[in-house]
Amino acid sequence: MERPNWAPGDIDLERPSVARVYDYWLGGAHNFAADRAVAQKTLETMPEIRDVVLNHRAFLRRAVRHLLGQGVRQFLDLGSGIPTVGNVHEIAQAADPEARIVYVDLDPVAVAHSRSILDSNGHVSVLQADVRDWAGVLASPEVDKQLDFDEPVAVLMIALLHFMSDDEDPWGMIGGYRDRLAPGSFLALSHAGYEANEETDSSREARKIYNRDVTRTTFRNKAELSRLFDGFALVEPGVVRVPAWHPESPADIGESGKRFPGFAALGRKEQR
Repeated sequence: MERPNWAPGDIDLERPSVARVYDYWLGGAHNFAADRAVAQKTLETMPEIRDVVLNHRAFLRRAVRHLLGQGVRQFLDLGSGIPTVGNVHEIAQAADPEARIVYVDLDPVAVAHSRSILDSNGHVSVLQADVRDWAGVLASPEVDKQLDFDEPVAVLMIALLHFMSDDEDPWGMIGGYRDRLAPGSFLALSHAGYEANEETDSSREARKIYNRDVTRTTFRNKAELSRLFDGFALVEPGVVRVPAWHPESPADIGESGKRFPGFAALGRKEQR
């Protein structure tokens, strides 16, 4: 296929990526035929997947607004993906133009597009890195330029950790970031998952397609997500279904919200 002018030259156009499949589900244009094929196949198996990813994005927006209300003005967005409407810097800098943000992603399209639209924004940096390398991320010039770790920082891991297996030690990764944070900092997580015996046949089939064609996923339940907040005090309402975290409307937590295939929470670091 012809390479778009926004695509870095070293990308394999035939290999789907997490960020570009997600971009397609969100209605974005920075994806390739291989991404669209697997994304569409998954949608045909589980049509509600688009609503699922939109709910994770909506949680991001609600969490950032909540954090702004708590006085946070620094954000480290890990696995930030390809920019779309309602990104962290748009929300944060609408409230305070001095708010500082670092976006971190491994996908070259996500990084290239982020840099192209944020080049003139001096309070935002974009880092291409593997978020699992917490020491490398924290030591990067981009993070050093924007974030003051003597002040509260919000670390955002939105729809990220279900791409890390237990063998990859997500607890250790979170701990690496946590230990650098000042008291009063926050961790926001959203994560795919179900309680026991809740997963539907369509979800299992969609996950089978995704695991085969894109990357493996690890679903976690409410108790497992709670354990990822070691060293943080959970903010009310604790770990809940994604639409139920500070919903904007009671309609957001109807019957479908109660069965939503994922959980979200916000935690506050109390001590260094």
